Amino acid sequence: MKKSIKRIFSGLIGTAMLCTSIPVVYAEDTTADDVIFSSGFEDDSDVSAFTGRGGVETIAVTKDSAHTGEGSMLVSGREKGWNGPQFLLDERCEAGVEYTVSAWVRTEWYNNVNLSMEYTDSSGERHYSNLKSVVSQGDWVEIPETKLSFSEDMTNVYIYFECNDNTNLYIDDFKLAKAFVHQIQQDIPSLKDVYSPYFKIGTAVTTSELAPQSAKDLIDKHFNSITLGNELKPESILDRNACIEAGNDNPQINLASARTILNYCRDNNVPVRGHVLVWHSQTPDWFFKENYADDGAWVDKDTMLVRMENYIKNVFEALEKEYPTVNFYAWDVVNEAWLDDGSARQPGGYNTNPDTSGWVKVFGDNSFIEPAFEYARKYAPEGCKLYYNDFNEYMPQKTDAIVKMANELKEKGLIDGIGMQSHLDVNFPGISAYKQALAKFAETGLDIQVTELDATTSDTSEAGFETQAKYYSDIMDACVEYADHISAVVFWGTTDDKSWRASKSPLLFNEDYTAKPAFYSIVDGLDVPATSATTATTSETTSTTTTVTTVSSSETDILYGDANLDGSVDIADAVAIAAFVGDSDNNKLAESGLINADVHGSKNGVNANDALAIQQYLAGIVKSLPIE
Repeated sequence: MKKSIKRIFSGLIGTAMLCTSIPVVYAEDTTADDVIFSSGFEDDSDVSAFTGRGGVETIAVTKDSAHTGEGSMLVSGREKGWNGPQFLLDERCEAGVEYTVSAWVRTEWYNNVNLSMEYTDSSGERHYSNLKSVVSQGDWVEIPETKLSFSEDMTNVYIYFECNDNTNLYIDDFKLAKAFVHQIQQDIPSLKDVYSPYFKIGTAVTTSELAPQSAKDLIDKHFNSITLGNELKPESILDRNACIEAGNDNPQINLASARTILNYCRDNNVPVRGHVLVWHSQTPDWFFKENYADDGAWVDKDTMLVRMENYIKNVFEALEKEYPTVNFYAWDVVNEAWLDDGSARQPGGYNTNPDTSGWVKVFGDNSFIEPAFEYARKYAPEGCKLYYNDFNEYMPQKTDAIVKMANELKEKGLIDGIGMQSHLDVNFPGISAYKQALAKFAETGLDIQVTELDATTSDTSEAGFETQAKYYSDIMDACVEYADHISAVVFWGTTDDKSWRASKSPLLFNEDYTAKPAFYSIVDGLDVPATSATTATTSETTSTTTTVTTVSSSETDILYGDANLDGSVDIADAVAIAAFVGDSDNNKLAESGLINADVHGSKNGVNANDALAIQQYLAGIVKSLPIE
């Protein structure tokens, strides 16, 4: 595969693709089969599914106040704010599936009402999280549909209602249902296919992010690598109670938090990037303390070396035992050890200051890095490449520190590659600065993986998304330029709403799983394998049937929209039209292709409006071609 048309995104193609930033409206009606439990609390039997969290509450139907109908659930006798009604999920719901819960609530006076979630993890520890908060001033207020899911390691999973004090709490029109499943766009190019001659295309997911079927479908179409966002980090898999019981500085791990994602990777044959073994962040301070106690003394260097080796050994042994068929093709051994000025982090506990390092606290400097790679090389599965991973990797002093460290480790045969996290913004860094870092890392002769790519924008207008798309296009062009040195490019998340930087829309897909302009910008100009496009004549991105008109002619059959004459109407046709309009001398359309391409309705010849019309058709905004 090679570049087949010029990059003309900055003008015409940007206009043609920007219609995809208009969200497709889905009819998210919940069918009876999707509803797990719902009630308007009209009689006493409707409250039987709820129990009191404090054991002191009285839960009953009342006719004194209702949002709809005549009755509601009244929770009285509450002695503390957390006392309230709870609903057990694990008896009715499946792990790894996304659900929504909604209700109307009322208190007797001004109060914050929380919809919250509680569960027990595999080590027996309870966890609590707030899902949604609303304010009642004695009136009925809605808790709108709120998404939730739970993983296979969670038990005794409850959702519950609580408020600030012991006022009476009223609940009505409660509904728990399976979340709406968006149909992904099957008629757009597959990222993993388009970039297959260059490198793997991966994504990072958390357990909750993977829960919707839509997310699974998106991953199946576009990605051939998964990084677990949190579930293999030290705080997620270190089993404190087991560590204490094992003693002898032999840290024990439990993979329960990672099982939902690892099971998916096993069952779907998706390769995994392991993330991360040794990191200052998301590593509990007790890991560095005597007897694994929060108030214990910090252990010495020799003790920590033993703990480090046993921890790394136990991680890889557990994965080999539980997931022998999963391809762990890469692993971040050490993460974020250098500051932007090229110096080591300051010593200290993560729980006290998340920017300080417990490893530096024990070792005094970054001398823990080399033994981490020694142990990883000793215990990692055959074929698993080992990486140092960092952010702001394009800052010159940090770049130089990473290069120096990597070369030293390379001489000892301990490292295979450098991970460029690439958490970017459309205004920083500039493309030239990013390419300078790429060049320096490539000079080491080590492999490069772009491990956590996203690019934020503060401007979510059409112009802002066009700027973001141009920036993404330039970054991916740089990666293709250095493809001989890069084995994987991994995006840090699937859809904007699930990103850790959600407020600045950093990814390629919208909340409804439709592709953004940034997606089209990074497939524009690359040949699309025929197997990656769908040749259906109905849009698979909406619930509305759309049609393409085929007209008989004495010379040819006209399939409106099929500019490239491949027998289908898809994004490749819009790209072909945009390329033709931008440079018709070098990007020609056949005579019958020109006839097919003139779909906008103006009949003024093929222009950018025709590319736009095809995009609107694929998004379901236009119901048929040509536009009359």
